[in-house]
Order: sequence, then C-alpha cells, then structure tokens
Amino acid sequence: MNDDHFEKLLEELQRKIEYEEEETYSKVVIREYRKPSNFGMIENPDTLGDVKGPCGDTMKISLRIEDRKIRSAYFWTDGCGATIACGSMLTKMIKGENLEEAADTTSERLIDALEGLPEEHIHCSKLAVDTLQNAIENYHKKKNSENPSL
Repeated sequence: MNDDHFEKLLEELQRKIEYEEEETYSKVVIREYRKPSNFGMIENPDTLGDVKGPCGDTMKISLRIEDRKIRSAYFWTDGCGATIACGSMLTKMIKGENLEEAADTTSERLIDALEGLPEEHIHCSKLAVDTLQNAIENYHKKKNSENPSL
C-alpha cells in the first residue's frame, strides 16, 4: 500500500466518523467535545467534586468561589465525548451563578443546553450534575467545619 492510498483511506474513514457523529449528536455536543471549555483543574480550588459514574467514567469539577458566587469552574474527565461535552457545557452554565442557583442545575437543563443527547448518553449529563452537587456539598462541609457556629 503506497502513501497516497493510505492517506485516501484515512480521509475516507475520517469523513465516515464525522458523518456518524453528526447523525448521533447535536452540533453543540460535537463542538463542546471537540473543543471543550474549562478542561483541567484549578490549582488550590475552593472546592472539588469527584464522582465515578455507573459506566466507569470519572469526573472532577473544581470551583473558585467568591461571595457565594462561582467565579471559575473547571472539569476533568476520563470519559467519552458526551461526558466531555457535558463537563464543558456545565462549567460554562454555572460561571457567575450563586451556589443556590448552581445547586438547582438539573440534568434536563444541561441536556437542553446541549440541544439533546442520545438516550444511551443521558447518564453523562447526570454524572456532570452529580459531580457539581458533590463539589457544592464539599464546599458547605468545609465552610461548616471552619465556622461551626454558622
């Protein structure tokens, strides 16, 4: 097999993959997992959420909080493209929200922001929201231990 033939096979395979993605996922999901926002971790965050989902994917969300508002939010995951898209969109959605607003975030709201998810990837949105909830709970536990009179 020569190099030109090999390159053509690769291009054809890439086109097929992209076609299948576009048939399965919304443009928003594809954008969010191809070029995720806020991927990584905040050094010395005010709080960290860490959840392993039933599918085996892990997600971590680190938050910087000032005056009970989320000033910065980053995520990390070892999960699939849908999980990456969920982490990316969720961190964008909660920036600037106060903790109570962020705590009210639902899987359904995240799915709406992504313009849908295939049924077999709904659990990815739940993993992202559960990880956010874990981060917020950890923040409250930390604050309560620092100020037991509150």
